[in-house]
Parts: sequence; C-alpha cells; structure tokens
Amino acid sequence: MEKQLNSMDINDVLEYLPHRYPFLLVDKVIDFEAGQSLSAIKNVTYNEPQFTGHFPQKPILPGVLIIEALAQATGILAYKSTDTKPDGESLYYLVGIDKARFKKPVYPGEQLMLQVEVIKKMRGVWKFKAVASVEDHIIASAELMCAERDS
Repeated sequence: MEKQLNSMDINDVLEYLPHRYPFLLVDKVIDFEAGQSLSAIKNVTYNEPQFTGHFPQKPILPGVLIIEALAQATGILAYKSTDTKPDGESLYYLVGIDKARFKKPVYPGEQLMLQVEVIKKMRGVWKFKAVASVEDHIIASAELMCAERDS
C-alpha cells in the first residue's frame, strides 16, 4: 500500500517525538498541512499501564492523557511546520492549556482521533485549537500552547 505524502506511520512519528513507551500517545498521522493543521490517531488498548489503576472495574483513559496526546500532535505539527526534528538541543514543550473541556470518557478498544489547528504563532509560542473525538463524537477540546525551549 502506498503511503500518502502528508501521512506518517509510527516510524515517522518516532522521528518527530522524543516520547517513548509508555508515554508515546500518537500512533499515526493521517494528514497534515504544515503551518495549518494535523489529524492523528491514538489507539486506546487495554494493556496500557494506566488502566490497572484508572479504574480497574471500568477503565477509562485519563483526561490528562487525552490532553497530552493532543499536545504531542501539536509538537509534530510545529516540527513539520518549521521543517525541523528534535535534535537533543531543544524541544517543543507544552506551556499552556486554556478552555479545556471533557465531554465523554474514552474506553479501551476505542480509537481517539486527534485534530489540532494553528490559531497563531507569536514570538516562538504556538497556539492551537485541539479536539479529540471518537467516532465523530467530541470527547475533549482545549486551546493548547507550545514553545520551543532548550532541553
């Protein structure tokens, strides 16, 4: 199967995010437009470590991990937009969360769609509209800010 030009498989994602198991929360990028937007997938599986304690009888993906998955998507988009990759010298850090809202829980076996869109970039700080959904139902939304900082 031929790979689309603006998609990224897990090997490509690993080049643009310094995160690794168990904290890598983007499995695949479906599409992106540098400087504009990115759509990605996080497959939620029962064998992830957070589900042993959140909650054992009815496991749900913690809201902070949904926000972190969206933040990782913003990092990929920022790197793709600047035509750079993590180099050990600097990283994109999450520096702000505004207007965060959680509408529904996410369960193991579901596929979380991550959509981030650039609102603006000013003095090295990026602001994004971020939405997480499952089967076209909005799960969470927020405005996220990231900035490149020396590591």
